[in-house]
Amino acid sequence: MNLYTIDTGFFKLDGGAMFGVVPKVVWQKIHTPDSNNLCTWAMRCLLVESEGRLALIDTGMGDKQNEKFFSYYYPHGDATLISSLKKHGFAPEDVTDVILTHLHFDHCGGAVKRTADGNYTPTFPNAVYWSHPAHWDWAVTPNEREKASFLPENFLPLQASGQLQFVTEGQPILPGVDFILANGHTEAQIIPHIHYKDKTIVYMADLLPSPGHMPLPYVMGYDVRPLITMTEKKSFLQTAQEHNHILFFEHDAHIECCTLQMTDKGVRMAEAMPLAAVL
Repeated sequence: MNLYTIDTGFFKLDGGAMFGVVPKVVWQKIHTPDSNNLCTWAMRCLLVESEGRLALIDTGMGDKQNEKFFSYYYPHGDATLISSLKKHGFAPEDVTDVILTHLHFDHCGGAVKRTADGNYTPTFPNAVYWSHPAHWDWAVTPNEREKASFLPENFLPLQASGQLQFVTEGQPILPGVDFILANGHTEAQIIPHIHYKDKTIVYMADLLPSPGHMPLPYVMGYDVRPLITMTEKKSFLQTAQEHNHILFFEHDAHIECCTLQMTDKGVRMAEAMPLAAVL
């Protein structure tokens, strides 16, 4: 098995929304906001090469939305999904599987591209796209709270192309990759666990956007079930710390991975490191 970090750039979100009920005087010590109260976050994906398959976990925001949409989120940075794949010697045609943790735009926007004639088509023509059936139904008929995050053009073309399949709980998605579900942030979010040599690397998606979200009350305002998020975090962090899991962060602008330790305040980051240091 080989693992590759796939950077797709950065974007900005309101710091208050990212830390929920935690006061700004507290969270700004973790993530410094700009003059508009916005904090910079990564859209970091993971590429898994395993037994003849090349699987991409999440796809970033993509580039097909209009200028007004992007003006809300300030996408920036030199890296793109395609350039990052190319950096590691891969092309979109090489990808065999795309695992979508959930269908919010910053996680699945790159799954579909706009063609020259204005139509939408899957970015990875030879890939199976994996989603969870309960989450798919949730996204296709969205609640009013999440509706702005579920953009039909990001995922309906996957179904129309015949490339969409659903994961089965209790079964690995591909050799060395299984998952748990988390329901606090959104319904049936997939949290992939990658079993690499003697290590387990967990792709955190939005269960834990950054190490700064480890304290239990630090829950995003975007989460539809914040109390469930707290319960899920507590259980996950305890298990991850006991089993020496390594966490891979999709959204922290600076920290790719970390180990965990138990402290008098609960489970916290022990050591931060790039993915390359884990391999």
